[in-house]
Amino acid sequence: MKIHKEGYNIISIAFIIFASLILASNLLLGCTLGSQIITGICAVLFLWVVWFFRVPKRVCVVDKDLVVAPCDGKVVIVKEVEENEYLKTKCIQVSVFMSVFNVHVNYYPVGGKILYSKHHQGAYIVASYPKASELNERTSIVVETEGGKKVLFRQIAGYIARRIVCYANAGDKADQCSQVGFIKFGSRMDLFLPLGTEVCVKKGDNVKACETIVAKF
Repeated sequence: MKIHKEGYNIISIAFIIFASLILASNLLLGCTLGSQIITGICAVLFLWVVWFFRVPKRVCVVDKDLVVAPCDGKVVIVKEVEENEYLKTKCIQVSVFMSVFNVHVNYYPVGGKILYSKHHQGAYIVASYPKASELNERTSIVVETEGGKKVLFRQIAGYIARRIVCYANAGDKADQCSQVGFIKFGSRMDLFLPLGTEVCVKKGDNVKACETIVAKF
């Protein structure tokens, strides 16, 4: 199993903490049922931390006329909205909520030129809440496709998430299905698509990054 580079420090810290707890429990309690339970819990939690930063292999869908899922998760919003940060027009919003059990690597949903990338400080309300797109800490990225379509997508921190990692820089080239970043421990991603785009998912659908077709231009 491949581990994402953003997890190396956290995994190392988790190992030190859990190993210390196991050692302390064995020194204080000896070889008792209590120390065995603590050892088991620590082992499970450490393995979960390692598993959280997994990077699974994907069969990527690369097509200039398609928008692919930028992350794993559940579709929680599909509606027409006014996008006021950059596009300044009505768009179709598709939002995907990532639970702590989903893969948290984020990918470019389309390829093209990066026009905009900006991080915003904010709150940490539950990411599935509709207003999280405007209130929570977030990073917004705009990519213009070869066909001139401008797509804004947004990494949003959640109630548990406290760190958004984004690799996008304005002026750079974006390759569809390449990594754009990582959000640590529960979060959401929003897509803002041009009106007239054919949406291929509905609220409640589960999607897989780079494999699920979200929309067609």
